[in-house]
Amino acid sequence: MLTAERAVSKAGLDAVALKPAECDVREALSVPLDIVAIDYEGRERLPDEDVLRELTAEKEVRLTTPVRADGFDPLGDDSLYEWLPDGIRQVLVAGHGAYLTDDEVGRAVAPRLRAARERAPDAWVGTEGIERIALAAGGTQYELLSRSTRRDVRALRAAGFDGEIAVYAPTALTDDDDEILDAVGAYVSRRRPVARALPDDAATDASAEARAREVLLKASRDYALIGSVADVRRRIDDLRDAGIDLVVGYPARGVDEFAE
Repeated sequence: MLTAERAVSKAGLDAVALKPAECDVREALSVPLDIVAIDYEGRERLPDEDVLRELTAEKEVRLTTPVRADGFDPLGDDSLYEWLPDGIRQVLVAGHGAYLTDDEVGRAVAPRLRAARERAPDAWVGTEGIERIALAAGGTQYELLSRSTRRDVRALRAAGFDGEIAVYAPTALTDDDDEILDAVGAYVSRRRPVARALPDDAATDASAEARAREVLLKASRDYALIGSVADVRRRIDDLRDAGIDLVVGYPARGVDEFAE
């Protein structure tokens, strides 16, 4: 049986994505990947400065910073830029409405993204919902894995885009259907094409049945990295062949699955 270290290494991931609402992000220190991306889940969930410093001593740390949010607004309240420890790199995003006030949601994204990129030219740019704006802003394009990722990236490369492209994907190193649904079923059910295909009020975890189960399992293979280590490695190799540079895995079954 593969150890966790060998499993993650053999799977071919480049980075781990962690959610501070779910775990102590210092657990990234036990993950044998050089890059850690930390999601933004509200200002109150930001890791402590000392924690970020501890991580940057060992890893390349990329903190998601929503350009519309107070504290990270380069055209308004930018106080949190001064708070960021040296060595922290950013993932610039528009920001999810669940973590923004009504006033923040109403702010224009494009000029803020441009200004933030001028401050942090090495930042990744999250593309969800703002694909054209993100592409115009430049920098590493950071997008969610989807059923069209390979096609879209091939088209970008064919059109001459030579910038870096990173992909985020919930990852579960298992081929057990129940474990897959418990790990990523809820996530894939929120993707728009999947939500339209699901029966009303369908369960999205291992208790899903009939058509809902079929839809969710198929969608899990489109929107997540699931299966044996060899399966995930083949999928990642295929993504690289299409032009993806970096693959960022969110440990959907917990950080322990990625840990040494």
